[in-house]
Amino acid sequence: MSDALDKAEAAVREASTDTVAVQLAFAAMELAKLAQQPAPPPACGHQHQQGRSTGEWIGIGCAICIGGVGIAFASIAIAIGGISVAILALVLRSMWRDINKTR
Repeated sequence: MSDALDKAEAAVREASTDTVAVQLAFAAMELAKLAQQPAPPPACGHQHQQGRSTGEWIGIGCAICIGGVGIAFASIAIAIGGISVAILALVLRSMWRDINKTR
């Protein structure tokens, strides 16, 4: 089909007797060329997002794992702090009783 259009375009360029006919022929050829081009996708007014790639999912999984380990260490630190406070309270209570017994 492209060869036929090229031949027709060459024939029209060679014909120079009637300028109106030549202009109409050029317009018809341009219209035929536009008809052969694929139509653009319809504009629907919003952006279509593509799904996440494999690398992004691996990164998200690693971030969740590291966050989970961080939360686990924070929980352990809170537990150790609570045990330390409890031991300190028991020691101070014992010292308070010893001081009050001697008076």
